[in-house]
Amino acid sequence: MKKMFAPERRKTIMEKLTDQQRITIKELSKEIQVSEATLRTDLTKMEEEGLLTRTHGGAILNDHHDTETSFSIRESKNRVEKSAIAIKATELLSNGQCIMLDASSTALELARVLKDTPIRLTVVTSGINTALELHHHPDITVILLGGIVKRGSYSLEGSLGVNILSQIHIDIMFTSANGFSLESGLTDFNVYEVELKKAMVNASKKVVALLDHTKMNKRSIASFASTDLIDLIITDDQLPDGYVAKLSEHQVDILIASPNSK
Repeated sequence: MKKMFAPERRKTIMEKLTDQQRITIKELSKEIQVSEATLRTDLTKMEEEGLLTRTHGGAILNDHHDTETSFSIRESKNRVEKSAIAIKATELLSNGQCIMLDASSTALELARVLKDTPIRLTVVTSGINTALELHHHPDITVILLGGIVKRGSYSLEGSLGVNILSQIHIDIMFTSANGFSLESGLTDFNVYEVELKKAMVNASKKVVALLDHTKMNKRSIASFASTDLIDLIITDDQLPDGYVAKLSEHQVDILIASPNSK
């Protein structure tokens, strides 16, 4: 049978579930040439991660998956917290830096803050909306990484933009994720976007994660930055009890952005 890695299998499963809402193990096994036993293991793991619900002989898509992966929906969630986190993030910036923004809705929020901030920066990004938000700023040079435009989103994915990263010195990367856990680090649901994010992390001197409290203790399909690669997390004031101490044990600094303060 054809050799497929787990992230590839799970991406295929999610694509088929998104199109069909339900799948059977038998049909999927024939279509992608993977054993039924392997697929059962995949579906069990994906159910544990809240991506789907197992049924007799197959699985159905959870109602909330489209909500989680649709950029427009994600952008509208927790806007107050994201805005506070973005404002807090600007405290790390100074004239002349080169920063990286991923294609997340929280990084887009940071771009909106920078749009009206008098600062001189170079911004490298994989987010189309992020680039458009900043391109009129007189003192911000925007570099849009090359890649494949993700359907239904405003992000670029794939390895086409990786080469340019070796030619640029990145002071700080600002990134978000579908989930964060101490065990898995930063995780996301799109395997190909994750590959680009890995390259972005590796090219950056400092990695800052912009995570509202709903992302904490949550895991998605693929990891793009283990906890030891994260220098700082900026989050809101609704963290789980004891989480700051746990992060400190892993040498991860934390900044709290209170949505209620200016």
